[in-house]
Amino acid sequence: MSSWRSIVVGVDGSPSSRKALAWAAAEAADHGADLLVLNVWEHTLLPPAGSVSVSEHYVPDSSQRTAEDLVQVIKEELGDDPPIRVVPHVKQGRPAKVLIEESTGADLLVVGNRGHGGFAGLVLGSVSQHVAAYANCPVTVVR
Repeated sequence: MSSWRSIVVGVDGSPSSRKALAWAAAEAADHGADLLVLNVWEHTLLPPAGSVSVSEHYVPDSSQRTAEDLVQVIKEELGDDPPIRVVPHVKQGRPAKVLIEESTGADLLVVGNRGHGGFAGLVLGSVSQHVAAYANCPVTVVR
């Protein structure tokens, strides 16, 4: 058993990301690592009503999860007292970009193969494909 410092897992609440969370927690326990559970949400630009121009005002995406929502997902998947240190973190930005940034200094980045967006027929989602190609540490994509 090797000793790692940290594992980062991207969680958007989708079934695939919940499987990734459970897998990452088991891996963190095996390696004595902390688990950073990261949810990333984007702002959506919407045009003002009756206008064809793009608004300068940001409107939060309806899939934005609050820190409390993320903690609830963690409790549902890992229980109230997981055997590892779990750090929930919610950030705003483009999910792939933020996950790649957070991979710097991590021992492993874990994502699910499909999130909430995109096309259901694809094998890999765009975020998982992007982080697998550009992350600063090894990546596991959980199916």
